[in-house]
Amino acid sequence: MFLKIRDRAQFLLDTAGAFRMGVVLNAASGDTWRMMACVDRMVELGEIREIPLPDVAGQNRIFVPARG
Repeated sequence: MFLKIRDRAQFLLDTAGAFRMGVVLNAASGDTWRMMACVDRMVELGEIREIPLPDVAGQNRIFVPARG
């Protein structure tokens, strides 16, 4: 699950430069909370960073590359 989400995230970053949580979760199936945890783990690993927005739903969180 993690690798599917990570690959999709990298594709979206290469294509658009950013992605919404809900779009990247379409790469896998299963428990939504676990899939969101995969994206959060990518943040912890320093691969991506979240753009802080006030009062945004989980599926609408926005991420960009951690560097550059």
